[in-house]
Amino acid sequence: MQKQVLLVTVILAAMMELIDTSIVNVALSHMSGNLGATLEDTSWVITSYAIANVIIIPITSFLAVKLGRRNYYIGSILAFTLCSFLCGQATNIWMLVAFRFLQGLGGGALLSVSQAIVFELFPREKQNVASALFGIGVFVGPTIGPTLGGYITEYYSWPWIFYINVPLGLLVAGSCFLLLHEPLIRQKAGKVDWTGILLLAIGISALQTVLERGETEDWFETPYIVGLSVVATIGLVLFIWWELRTEKPVVNLRVLKSRNLAIAAVLTFISGVGMFSSVFLTPVFAQRLLGFTPTQTGLLLLPGACIAIAGLILSARLLQRGVAPAYMIATGILLFALFSWQMSRMNGDASAPLLTTALVWRGLGLAIVTVPLTTLAVSTLPPADMPQGAALNNMMRQLGGSFGLALVNTYLANRNAVHRSDLVSHFTPDNMLATGRLQQMTRYFMSKGAAWNEARQEALKAIDSSIGRQSSLLSFSDAYLVIGSVFLIALPLLLLAAKRKQAKPAVVLSDH
Repeated sequence: MQKQVLLVTVILAAMMELIDTSIVNVALSHMSGNLGATLEDTSWVITSYAIANVIIIPITSFLAVKLGRRNYYIGSILAFTLCSFLCGQATNIWMLVAFRFLQGLGGGALLSVSQAIVFELFPREKQNVASALFGIGVFVGPTIGPTLGGYITEYYSWPWIFYINVPLGLLVAGSCFLLLHEPLIRQKAGKVDWTGILLLAIGISALQTVLERGETEDWFETPYIVGLSVVATIGLVLFIWWELRTEKPVVNLRVLKSRNLAIAAVLTFISGVGMFSSVFLTPVFAQRLLGFTPTQTGLLLLPGACIAIAGLILSARLLQRGVAPAYMIATGILLFALFSWQMSRMNGDASAPLLTTALVWRGLGLAIVTVPLTTLAVSTLPPADMPQGAALNNMMRQLGGSFGLALVNTYLANRNAVHRSDLVSHFTPDNMLATGRLQQMTRYFMSKGAAWNEARQEALKAIDSSIGRQSSLLSFSDAYLVIGSVFLIALPLLLLAAKRKQAKPAVVLSDH
């Protein structure tokens, strides 16, 4: 019974961390108004958390060894919980941004160490089951985050998206205090690689800021984005150089000599692009263009999330029966491409059942990819390298999500401008359909009592609104096609992995 309670506890901890990566997205406008900040400043609430997460994720394995896994894990939970409370208490935007950064530092262990604990709770022959169960939290967390945030903001107030973590965090910390022990095999803590930590923090912070703020700041037209891009490039190049030459690196990049790990890392990056960008695109598409409420959007996502849970369990069983990870990954990629194609065909009259069907393919596709990628990543690594291999592989998912969101935001803005320009170019006096539509709308407003000049202006506004909506629909269609195409382009990589003999899944002592 204790094993089952601990299993639920650590998966809940991982879900808390992942939900908080996206729960604030729908509450930014409310925060902006309440704290008297601009929307651009408020977006740092998302950016600061993401920066902290990506900095801490690669070094959680090192910190767990240095501080003791039990102490580090429980301490991180308490830090995450305390900072969640302080976020709700913030009285200005920069106080909130600071507490969100600290919350993100605490949250890193909730994902990484949780996976290590889940793997230890299962015998060697059932490691794929452990991957599937942990995958439930990985997949469901980002999916329900925006919906949960929208519901709380709509019916309560934005601080409650942080306060909700307090009772859950205390419950998780208490459970771990009673049930969690140090691992049976403990590594010896080595010398602290302060140079590596500093270079990683500088490079990742700069890169994450560029990705999060690039579209808002018009990319390289803004001096500080240019400067941070240079800092990110230099910092990460120096980090790679230093980690490859130092004897005790904080992140052991040498494990990437494993072909299967390198391929899995690339595919995990792409899966992160698909997971996070689709979680961003679909609620915005449903609410902004189709008029769905946050609650209705949540109901759209629910069947896909349920199917994903079934897909995770199914994929684990198939792996246990000897099905090659590469075949399952290919199937998942094709299912996600089908989702992207179906979403690209949606119009302004798309129904809820049509959207739900497409989202089922998304959920199933990403679920089928998740467990085999974990297996593929560590399949040819010696046991001593598995924690670092799993860490690098899962960090790629977070970076993929950041790149995906930056790509989608930029692409949507550019394609929307292109489509709008194209549609407006057809609205000329020589176009009989356009002039006929204008006259029809003018007569409609005149029938409502407006004078001709007023009716003409209202008709032009209505047509402009229609053009804006149509250009948005077309840009969303393009974005879905691009994401699906990125998945399909990755398929040939599996041919390289399939040539390698796959070892039986082994215990992953750490994640991130």
